[in-house]
This record gives sequence, structure tokens and C-alpha cells, in this order.
Amino acid sequence: MSAASAVCTIPVTGMTCAACSGRVQRSLERTPGVSSASVNLMTGDATVAFDPGAIRPERLVEVIRHTGYGADLPAQARDPEDAFETQERERVLETKTLQWKLGVALVPAVILMIVGHPHGAAGRWLGLALTLPVVGWSGRHFYVRAWAAVKHGGADMNTLIALGTGAAFGFSGFVTIAARWVSARGVVPQVYYEAVAAIIALVLLGNLLEARAKGRTSSAVRRLIGLRPTTARVIRQDAEIEVSIVDVRVGDEVVVRPGERIPVDGVVLHGASTVDESMLTGEPAPVVKEAGAEVVGATLNRNGALYFRATRVGRDTVLARIIALVRGAQGAKAPIQRLADRISAVFVPVVIAIALLTFGLWYALGPEPRYLHGLVSAVTVLIIACPCAMGLATPTAVMVATGRGAELGVLVKGADALQRTAEIDTVVLDKTGTITQGRSAVVHLGIADEELRLLASLEHLSEHPLAEAIVDAARSRNLPLADPEAFGVQPGKGVIGQVAGRSIIAGNRGLMQERGIDITHLEPTAIALSEQAATPVFVAVDGRASGVVGIADPVRPTSAEAVARLRALGLEIVMLTGDARGTATSVARSVGIDHVLAEVLPDRKLDEVKRIQSAGQVVAMVGDGLNDAPALAQSDVGIAMGTGTDVAMETGSITLMRGDLLAVPQAIRLARRTMRVIRQNLFWAFVYNVIGIPIAAGALFPRFGILLTPALAAGAMAVSSVSVVTNSLRLRKA
Repeated sequence: MSAASAVCTIPVTGMTCAACSGRVQRSLERTPGVSSASVNLMTGDATVAFDPGAIRPERLVEVIRHTGYGADLPAQARDPEDAFETQERERVLETKTLQWKLGVALVPAVILMIVGHPHGAAGRWLGLALTLPVVGWSGRHFYVRAWAAVKHGGADMNTLIALGTGAAFGFSGFVTIAARWVSARGVVPQVYYEAVAAIIALVLLGNLLEARAKGRTSSAVRRLIGLRPTTARVIRQDAEIEVSIVDVRVGDEVVVRPGERIPVDGVVLHGASTVDESMLTGEPAPVVKEAGAEVVGATLNRNGALYFRATRVGRDTVLARIIALVRGAQGAKAPIQRLADRISAVFVPVVIAIALLTFGLWYALGPEPRYLHGLVSAVTVLIIACPCAMGLATPTAVMVATGRGAELGVLVKGADALQRTAEIDTVVLDKTGTITQGRSAVVHLGIADEELRLLASLEHLSEHPLAEAIVDAARSRNLPLADPEAFGVQPGKGVIGQVAGRSIIAGNRGLMQERGIDITHLEPTAIALSEQAATPVFVAVDGRASGVVGIADPVRPTSAEAVARLRALGLEIVMLTGDARGTATSVARSVGIDHVLAEVLPDRKLDEVKRIQSAGQVVAMVGDGLNDAPALAQSDVGIAMGTGTDVAMETGSITLMRGDLLAVPQAIRLARRTMRVIRQNLFWAFVYNVIGIPIAAGALFPRFGILLTPALAAGAMAVSSVSVVTNSLRLRKA
């Protein structure tokens, strides 16, 4: 997209099939100043990239309305939650309107179906009176949109419905008005009002069921929004007041009591508690929050009061960004959908041609009354061939899958990423921060607590990562630290100093040898730690070796299980790291990885990914989204590890909201199952039409005497669409 381009997302109402969305999309794409357009049937959105110097968004709305569908520029929303809620209200209104229209159509349909073909002039006029409100109000939008399509040289589902019911109603109306003229020419004055009313009622029933089912596909986003509190308690002018969440400002001091949800993102000032972040990460274990820790809006404060400074509000919060990401993914089209789009573009004109051919064959070769058999069969073909199911096959599955992914802490950036993830055969894992925790920690403590207290008291003046690990170990044991009387750093070797009148030396072999400390008895332990990718730190107190502390970047507890699950999916696993080969091999062995690429600098990781791809493999790269960014971008699927609010949402195709590799096999399984559901949907949508159209045309009549009625065709059409949506909803349990 050029620098001069802008993107606008416009809600579109009235689309009911792939041909509908395809016609809107083609109209937008042909508009001067528009560089690209994508219209999604499920979300009811048109996303348009355009040149603001050549065309205004208001003109885009006019183009959409000109095709026969409703469109308005979206109201300026403060955050994605507001935009989603606005769209949900419109969906509810549309559903209620469909309910009223169905009710008006259903009563005459039932009466006429019970009565059957009205006999006599009175019966025919009664049928006309009952059917007029059905055609004139309940089904009016079919005819309005069909006429709009004809004016623009297009055709869609509304065209099929309008042609089918219009032909039946027009013929019946003519027979009712001119019954004597028809009878005088030897034609039985037969009418089909019950079929017209039943078809419109059944199509509306299908539309209503689809609307309700489509509403359930966005349940994941709706649940996330439901977690957001509507008010917040802030301290202003030394007073604690309650304000609407939209009035919270960056810098406000916010108070959250036990059992309350955190309203916005921020940093804890004081207080301590545990916070349930499962809505963000998918993990049920609560996270300890103390001064300096980050908190995320909509997470649940468990057992202590927290006072924090608001750092992100409105559309900038993590929750708002998640919702925007999920909605963007749901509005995108997967490559597999292009097949359905191409077929739908020509499907309706082909069906109209088949219906005309059907009428011609019945009129030429069928039994008497030939014209009636031909008319009924042609109408049945038009009704049964509606491409609704085909248009719903892909977007319903994508919507449910991306919503389910958000619940699991797996954010998929688009439908194409979902499809690519299902195709990967090789997973490349970064080591630091991906397989390991990305921070140093004490993994072996060979000294007593008192010696640890003295060592940590000295080390807390150092900024070295190893020193931080020792201090963390002492604090985890609640050991009180003292201020050292003397402190000195030996670059590349360690530290020396004095604490509570005692001399402390901590460092490597060289420092110990330099100070004349005998560490012979500690060497076996140090060698074993080195073999396990840990750094040995020798400790001497008052001139005598006390023990050795092993410090390492610990492997995440779930990494080995995650690798095993990836292997079970039939994937090849590669570890790619800049660490020394010995350390890398040790870590890889501990989690079950055989293929290791070590001592690879960050700028060379991209080349290694390219090399794997050149062998014909489809690669997913999993990294922390920082120094791995080039490799993530090069891979077929970039999966960025995220922890809490520190999420690399802009880096990979998929973002994991928790620092846990178990989310990777979850994402791959979800993607594979989604593609399987999409293929099932497309298969049954195609099979339905391949089987249904010949039967509707009368293929079974010559041998079996079976003819499908228009009403049954409308019912079958509704069932096929609902079955596709229902099949997609199974992904909510993936």
C-alpha cells in the first residue's frame, strides 16, 4: 500500500450469499481511486484501500448502496469494543426484523398449505389476498435487491429467489384475474400462492437461523468485552472517586479491591495481590503482582488491594488491541475462499440458464400440462441452487477459529495465516526466551542460607545478570540483605567485598586461583553444571571455599511436553540459537530436540530459515519477536512469543499471549482442524448443488415419477446453509 493510501472499513447490510459479497467487492474494485477491496459475508464488512486524494469514503458508501445493499460510514468509536458493540446492536436489530417478516409470511403460508390449491374464484382471490403482504413486505427486499443487481448487470441469491417466487406469483395472479379467459382456452386456472408464501417463509427462516448462528461465531469476542468493567475507582485531588471507564486518563492512580476486575492497563505503585490473567493468556494459574509489575485491563484481582498508575486506556489497552486483531482476522479472506468466490461469480447466471433450459425441455418433451411442469421445475431449480452455503463455508470457520484462538491466548492475524499454519511441516524454535525463560536463575545452590544471604548482600550492588539471579534466590527465601562495608568488581571474573565483617569472594576459577582459594573439591560439581548449560559461580567466605552456585537460563517447565506434542503432529523440530554449541546441545537434549543450529548470529537467522525453505519445507519460526524479527518475517508462519502486556503483536503471523510453548501445538491443531472444517463445508456445499439441481430439474421424474416442489427446495436450501454454520461452530470446542 502506498503512503498516500487510506483504509476504511464500512459495515454492509443485506448480504446473504457469496454472490452478494462478490458483487459488492467487484463494484468497489472497479471504482476509480480504489486500490483493493475485501468484502466479508460473515462480518458484514467491506474493507477498502483507496486514495483519499481521488475519492472520499462517502463515495464508497454510495457505490455500495448503488448495488442494492445498505451501507453507512462507521461512527467514530473510542475503541474497538465500542465498534464491536455497535455492530452487534445492528445484528440484533436485523434479527428482530427477520423475526417479524417471518411471522407475517408464516401465517399465510401455513393457511394456504393446509387449504392446498385454492379452488374456485373465491379461493383464488383469498390466496392472492393472503400472499400480497408476504410478497409486498416480508419478501420485498428480495425483489428490491434483485432489481438493483439487474441494473448493474449482476445476479445473486436475491435474483434466484425473486425470479422463482415472482414467476409463480405472477402466473398465479394472472390466472386469478383472468380466470375466465384462461378457462376459455382450455387451460385449468391453477395457482401456486401456497408455494410462493412457503418459499419466502422458508428462505426467511433460513436467513434467521443463519443470523443467529453467525451471532454465536463472535461469542469469544463478546465474552472478552463482557469482562471489561464499566467503571473505575481513581484517586483525584486526594479523594477516591468512581468514574466511567471511558473517563480514565493516562497517569490516573487507580484502585482495585479484591474480587474486582482491573479496568485499564497500568503499573502497580503499591500493594500486592495475585491476578487471574486467564482471559489474556489462557492459563488459569494466578500471577503475583507487586510494586513495579504491569497489570492488564479486564484481568481479575484475586486477594489483595492494588494501587496502580494507568498507562494505556481506550483503544490502546491490550484488550482493545486483541479485539481489533481478532476482528481484523475475522474480516480477512483465506486463500481457499478464492475458489468459492470465483465459482459464485458465475454460479447464479449459470443457474438461471439451467432454469430456462429446464423450462424449455419440459415444455418440449414433458407430459401435460407441460408449461406447468416446466414452470414448477424451473422455479425449483432457482430456489434450490442458492449459493448461501458456499459463501458461508470459509468465513464462518475462520470467525469461530480466530475467536477460539483468542480464548486460548493464540492471536491469529488473518485467515491466510490460519491456512498457512495448517500447512507447515517444520517448526524452528529460538532458544533464549522461547524454549528457556529468557532470564538467569539459580538452578543449583551449593551453599547454606547464611552464606547465600552474605553473597546476595554483596551482589545486589552489581548489575550483572548472574548477580540478579543470586539476589532473586535470596529474596525468594526471605533472607534479609545487609549493606556491604566494601565492594569491588573484577571484570570478567567476579566480585569481592565485605559484609557484616566477613570477607566474600564470588566468581570463576580464575578469580579463585588469583586469590589462592582451593576449589579442588568443587570441580566435579562445576564440571557437571557446565555440561548442563549452567554457569558455575564459586563462593569463598573468609578465605575458604564454601561451595558453588549454578546459574542458568532455565528451560520452561512445559517446553519438553510442547516439543513432544509437536512431534506427535508429525512436525520436524529445529532449534536455532546464537549460543555456544555445548550450551545449545545441552538445552536441546533436555527437551527432546535432535536438530540444533548453534552459534547463529541474529542477522544470520534469516538465512538459515531461507535455507530450510529452499529444501521445500513450510517453516514456522517461533521467537520472542525482538532479535528474531527478520527470521519471523521470512518464515512462512512467524509465531511471536508474548508475556502479559509485553506482546510482540506487530511481529509475527501469530502471537502467543503467554510465554508457553504449549500454545504452539494448540495453534497448529486449531489451524488444521479449521482447514478440515472448511473443506468439509465446501465439499457439502458443492455436493448439495451437484445433486440438488438435477433433482429439482426433474431428473428423477422419467424413471421414478419424483418431482421436487419449490417449497421443499426452499427448505433444503435453508438446511444446507444452517448445516455449514453448525459444522463451523464445532471449532468452539477445539
